[in-house]
Amino acid sequence: MPNTASAKKKMRQAKKRTLRNRLVKSKIKAAIKKFNEALKSQDVENIKSALIGAVKALDKAASKGVIHKNAAARKKSSLYKKLKEQSIAV
Repeated sequence: MPNTASAKKKMRQAKKRTLRNRLVKSKIKAAIKKFNEALKSQDVENIKSALIGAVKALDKAASKGVIHKNAAARKKSSLYKKLKEQSIAV
């Protein structure tokens, strides 16, 4: 347990940040999963909206510092690569 007031405050802040980061990361995972399912369905409109949602979630997380900007870029790149493999123009 922390002894000083500043250590107690840091502990509270870390707890809040951990919860927020967990929420954002789960949103990213859900958006990517939604995109992968849309690819399997071959519905172009569904794929387009899922891709936009996933890219938006990744960009938001990177701007907030939840994930590194290069990690976001790498994940977006893999999404576009999967899209290209399916040879679907969006």
